[in-house]
This record gives sequence, C-alpha cells and structure tokens, in this order.
Amino acid sequence: MKDDRRIYEHPVLKFERGKRLSFYLDGKPMEGYENETIAAALHANGIKTLGFSPKLKRPRGFFCGIGKCSSCLMRVDGYPNERTCILPLKEGMKVEVQEGRGRAEIRGRERKGKVERRSTDFLIVGSGPAGLSAAAEATNMGFKTLLVDENPSVGGQLIKQTHRFFGSEREYAGTRGIDIPARLLGECAEKLLEIEKQASVFGFYPEGIAIEKRDRIELVEAKKVIVTTGAQENYLLFENNDLPGVYGAGGVQTLMNVYGVLPGKKALMIGSGNVGLIVAYQLLQAGVEVEALVEIMDHIGGYQVHAAKLLRQGVPILLNHTIIRALGDECVEGAVIKDIKSGEEQTLALDLICVAVGLSPSIQLLKQAGCRSAYIPELGGEVVLHDENYKTDAGIFVSGDGSAIEEASSAMIEGRIAAISAALELGEIEGAVEKRRELREELRSLRSCRRGEKILKGEEKLLEVYNER
Repeated sequence: MKDDRRIYEHPVLKFERGKRLSFYLDGKPMEGYENETIAAALHANGIKTLGFSPKLKRPRGFFCGIGKCSSCLMRVDGYPNERTCILPLKEGMKVEVQEGRGRAEIRGRERKGKVERRSTDFLIVGSGPAGLSAAAEATNMGFKTLLVDENPSVGGQLIKQTHRFFGSEREYAGTRGIDIPARLLGECAEKLLEIEKQASVFGFYPEGIAIEKRDRIELVEAKKVIVTTGAQENYLLFENNDLPGVYGAGGVQTLMNVYGVLPGKKALMIGSGNVGLIVAYQLLQAGVEVEALVEIMDHIGGYQVHAAKLLRQGVPILLNHTIIRALGDECVEGAVIKDIKSGEEQTLALDLICVAVGLSPSIQLLKQAGCRSAYIPELGGEVVLHDENYKTDAGIFVSGDGSAIEEASSAMIEGRIAAISAALELGEIEGAVEKRRELREELRSLRSCRRGEKILKGEEKLLEVYNER
C-alpha cells in the first residue's frame, strides 16, 4: 500500500529507493529505505519533531537538509547529536528524540587503530558544482586528487535541481541540474580521482588536514587545497519561526527531489528570488499546493521566466507582503501574512512554510585555517578574501558560494580557474594559462547582464580589501 507522504509519480524524477529497512524511533518500529537519510525516513513516517530546544523545550524539526544547522540532531544507536539529515538509514537503527544537548555519556566513537595518514596532490573539500569542476581540471592535468564531502552523495545543490540551466554550453546550458554531476564526473580522469563521502574536513593543523569518518580520523598531506563548501540557508525573523514545518528552500528540495518525500501538502513560499520561484514550482511538480508566494519588496527578485510559470499555475505572487507569524503548537498549522503598505493581515491554513531569503557563505573551515574575511553585502555577506586566481592569503584556494553567492554556472567556472591556478604553482602546464584567460573572459561575460553588476561591484570591493595589507 502506497504512503501518501511519498512521491511515486513525478514529471521529471524517478526515485530508486532500494531495499526496505526496519528501524526504531524511541522504541517504536518504523520502516524506510536504504537510499534515504534518517530524517527523510522519519518524515515519510509522518514524524516532523526531531528534538527539543535546550532552554524552552520547544519542538525542533528539519530545516536545511545539508548538515549546517542543529535542527535535526538526534540520538542514534547511543550517540547523541547525530545530524540525521545527512546520516543514511541502516537496518535496525535505534533513533531517539533528544531534549536539548543530549546525554553525553558516550563521548566519541570507537576508532579503528591509530590516526591514519595519506597524501595527495590536490585536496578538494566539497563536491558541488565548483568542487566537481575543480576535480575535472585537476585530474585532467595529471594530478592525483582527493574529493571529500560530508553528504551521502556528490553533487551538492545540483542533485536537487530539476530545472534546465542557463549560461553557456561549457556550463551545460539546457541541461537539468540533476544530470550535471554525472557529466562532471565523466570529465574526470577516473584513475586519478578518489572520492570520500560522509567524511568531514574539520581542521588545518601542522601535522596535516584532519578528516573525520565514522570509524576513524585521517590526516592528509596535500600539495594544494581547494575549499568549495558552498553556503547555508538564511533564517527569517518572525513569531514561531522555529516550529517543525518551517523549512529552508534547500531542505524542501532535499526531501522531495532527492528522497521523494513530501514536506507538506499546502505551502507558503517566502521570497521571490530565483530559488523561491524555482522551489515553488518544484513543489507544484511534486503535488504540493502552493497557497501563495510572498515578497516584501515591490518587485519580483528572480527571473520573470520562473515567475511566469507560477502565475500560469494560478499561484498568487503577493508583493509588499511578509509573514509575521507561524501558527501551531507542535508543528506548523497555518501562517499570518501582512500587506506592509495597507497593514491588512490574512490567515492561511497550511502545514509548510518555505523560507527562501538568501544564503550565507560557509567559510568556517577557511577561517579556522587562518584566511582573512570581510563583510561584502554584494557577495552575500562575510566572504573569504582572495585574489583574482581565487587564492587566499593562507595559500588555500576557494571557489563557489564560499567566495560569492552566485549561480552554479559561475561556481563551475570559478572551480576550474582555481584548479588551474593551483596547478600552475606546481609547474608549467601546456595551454593552462590560455585556458584560464578564456575562463576569466567567460565569467565576465556571464556577469555582464544587469543582475551581474552587483557581483562585479562586490568583486572590486573584495580585491581592494584583499590588497590592503
């Protein structure tokens, strides 16, 4: 018998769920599939409350879906504070809802033997569009490359994108985002690429770069390092914004486009940038009713082509509107929105509030490594300072959303530029300088439209601050 919380028919996607598994939530038997995370399996079983806050004991639920926030922390097989949004489900797992910080009688996993050591030419942290593109360049220049990602699969945000990309042929214009990771991997020199999934790079130390896996810690010695850790969802301040059922746009995409699980039945989208417009349409594709999209500005922030698709489906786009309150005690049951000009309020009955109000660069690892940063609003907030080759003053290279919040097409070009620049520091490579020049020109062309003016202005500011030594 089919569960109405799962998606079985989709105009674009087919879900390979694999073997059915049994697990337990607070001793109660549940079922899920081997190709999904614990949080996705719980949502498919109708469980949205994954924990409770430390002080007020308020319910907490899934939000970002990429292991960046603390909303999905649970106790799994005796270990507290596990990130269930990225931890794959296994047969017989014992999952428990934890209150606050969790019990700490188990302070660490049993490690197999001593800390292991390994070496590589290139270490690339993050396997999104920038990381995969950098890996393609590095391996095709003949460099042994280790690609590390803490998620169960490679591709970053690409694995959620069902729409066709804009840009140039080199950045796969006309290709759906979900198909791009395989094509980028196909560009890599396979014998020179090693991929470590479900592994976290957590520190740069004199002894090496530390990577944590579930059963061991490794120290890596790398000639060159490229960090492409992407970005994380921004929160929005409104009453009850912490209720289960309030999701980041990327979290919604993870549930429905990666795991085929419905995040809700009736949704309110907040934000009319490209992400908000695209995810609202993807909700419709999955069979979710979108009650409205609200935008506090007096104009739509994203491309009109995406907005037109929503309007054709009858979704109202309410400009000069915002959310002021989520309704519900244990999870979202409705929302109150407000016209900021007239002051008129409206109550909507729904079970899903999707927040698409921008991203912030994930630069914590780079800062730990000693990279300087600066707040540059045009680039998305606090970003790591780097030169035109995407090299930081700590000698680490950066690309993608960690250097500026931008489109995936730009991230792919940046990843290639960073890889070529790093390789040129190791020796001369035939044709590399010319290829880098072409890539820079392509990036400038991509940013030449009106929407790219902000990024170009931000890049100028960044270089000015970078050169102030």
